[in-house]
Formats: sequence, structure tokens, C-alpha cells
Amino acid sequence: MFIDFFLQLRDSDVPCSLREYLTLIEAMESGHAAFDLEGFYYLSRSALVKDERNLDKFDRVFGAVFKGLEPPEGEEAVGHDIPEEWLRRLAEKILTEEEKQQIEAMGGFDKLMETLKKRLEEQKKRHQGGSKWIGTAGTSPFGAYGYNPEGVRIGQDDNRNFSAVKVWDKREFKNLDDTLELGTRNIKVALRRLRQFAREGAPTELDLDGTIRGTARQGFLDIQMRPEKHNAAKVLLFFDVGGSMNPHIRIMEELFSAARSEFKHMEYFYFHNCMYESVWRDNKRRHSNAISTWDVLHTYPHDYKVIIVGDASMSPYEIVMPGGSVEHWNEEPGAIWFQRLLQVYPKTVWINPLKPDYWEYTQSISMIRDLVEDRMYSLTLSGLESAMRELVR
Repeated sequence: MFIDFFLQLRDSDVPCSLREYLTLIEAMESGHAAFDLEGFYYLSRSALVKDERNLDKFDRVFGAVFKGLEPPEGEEAVGHDIPEEWLRRLAEKILTEEEKQQIEAMGGFDKLMETLKKRLEEQKKRHQGGSKWIGTAGTSPFGAYGYNPEGVRIGQDDNRNFSAVKVWDKREFKNLDDTLELGTRNIKVALRRLRQFAREGAPTELDLDGTIRGTARQGFLDIQMRPEKHNAAKVLLFFDVGGSMNPHIRIMEELFSAARSEFKHMEYFYFHNCMYESVWRDNKRRHSNAISTWDVLHTYPHDYKVIIVGDASMSPYEIVMPGGSVEHWNEEPGAIWFQRLLQVYPKTVWINPLKPDYWEYTQSISMIRDLVEDRMYSLTLSGLESAMRELVR
């Protein structure tokens, strides 16, 4: 099984070597993660994955190879399939504090699991409201939507009393990370291409090389300090919000979250469809607290990198005509403002959440691509990497 796991990883373009595989086997032989699938997951990931960009591939292969091998912890009661009918939420047990105190716990984990095994062998039908069988809305230690001070929660998707000793949930390793974190992690990897490390500020870090040179030169210990290294890249983010961008809110939040954590010098602004004479920082106050686009152009110097995120899907009039905006009367066309932006910030890219296959069918997307000199990229990992390469070129 381990050899098959190793070969499937390599077939999925996870660059793991034979030496790394042997290291994993040595760790297993020494007793690490002996009979714990979750422990083996982290052990094998540490041994076989060198680049976090390959974590998703590893998760998929691991989930496919070891699917179904995770037993519930504690007893073999696990092999039984509990009928869905037994756990259907038809009622819910609500007890007072006095009633809860009258219910006794079964007496320890081993007793609990042993009894569960017996119940699985004996029970033949659905039960509701009881105190013994696997069911719902009762005081039995086994089931859902009831109450017991010490039980096994089965078939209930959320917590109610925080008293379960064990939760009967089969874990799927492909979902070790939730979607948001997984997307954010990948986006961070792509954004790191834009890093520009510099040492600025107060000297707070030991300069080991400088200390060695100074000590050798002076003949006595000469401690040298230096500023801490940090990412000095300066970024302006412009987000298109509302309308056709609503379906992309999730991925926009992932990008925004990743950018906030990666860039120390970052400012963000919102606009709708096309950029005009004003942008804003707070969507709830976009009319009362609008920020002049001229102020943005005059405040942030030309060494800032600009990332515009939007689907570029709008009426062509919004780009080329005065008064073309769908929300207000714009004195100048949006195209004029994009040209001014590019004159101040030559390092500008446009990130489009729509698939590139759709771009040629929308006239406004073609117009925006021309305005940004064909520097439009898809909101995918490869698209972001290409955009970051363009910005550091």
C-alpha cells in the first residue's frame, strides 16, 4: 500500500524522491504514527512534500489511497453502518437543569464504547425519546438531538450541549483545510513572487556576519545589529464590487485576505464596473466618504504596483462615454481615468475572475484589455503567478 501511495504521488506530479520514501518507512518502523491515520497523514506529508504548492495534490492522493481506512477511535464497533432512519431529526430533547442532573453518566470511555458495541449488535429499528438505544431526542448516551452527560454523538451535524465524549463522524482527508484557507494558502504562494525584501527601521536583529567581521577587526567582541528584513513591496489594490461581481465574492475575499497578510505596504480601494473620478474604502459609506481618484494618484508614488480585480463586464458606454456610468453622471470617460492610472503606475495588471474562454465574447473585456495593454490575467493560481512575474519584470 505504501509503495502504491508513493507511486501515485509521483504520477500526480508531487516531486518526492526514493530517499524521502525510505525516510518515511524508517519513521514508521521507529513507531511514529503507528496505528493513527491522522498521525500518518502529517508524518508522510512532512517527509514527502517539500513545496506547499503541492499540498493540494498530496491531499487528493492521500484521500484516494486511504479512503475508508479510518476507524472510529476506541473500539471495533466501527464497522457497522447505522441506518439513516435511526438518526432522522423528528424531535429534539430539551431538559431543565434539574432534569439534567438526574441523568447519570455511564461510567467511563471503555464502558461507553463496550455498550455501544452491544447496542449495534442488538438494535433492529429506529428509537426516539428513549434512554437506552441509538436514537434521537432522548437521554440515551448514543444518538442525536437529546441529552446525556457522557455519550457518543451520532448523526448530529452541530453541537448542542458540549458533553459528547466522542463524535461518530467519518473524516475525509481531502477536507483537512476548509475551502477558504486552502484558497488563501495557494494565493499567498503566488503573491510571494512580488516580494521585495529590504532592511529598514531600527536595528533590532543580530548581524552575525557583521559581528564576526567587527570582532576580528577590533580584537574584542563587537556586536553588530541591523534592521529586520521585511517585504518592502508596495501595492495598491482596486476591487470591482457589486452587480456581476457578486458571484465572485468568495474568491475575492480569499485574495484580499492573502494580500493583507503578505504585503506590509498595501492600500485598497473599491469601484463599480469602471474607475471614474472617485473610489472608496467602505462600501457602506461609498457616497458620503468617496475618495478623489486624483488624491490617490497624487498620494502614492509611482513605485507602487497596482492590481485591479474585476470581471470587466459592463456596457461599452461606461468606458468610452461621458455620462456612461450606470450610477452617476461622470464628466470624463472611464478610459481617461485608466490612462491616467497607467501613466502614474506603469506596473499595473488586471485580474479577472472570469475564465479566459469567456473574455472574447464580451466587448467591454476586450476594451479593458486594450487599455491595460493586454496585461489581464485570470484569477487562478497560474494566472496570479503570471501577473506577479509581470509586476516584477
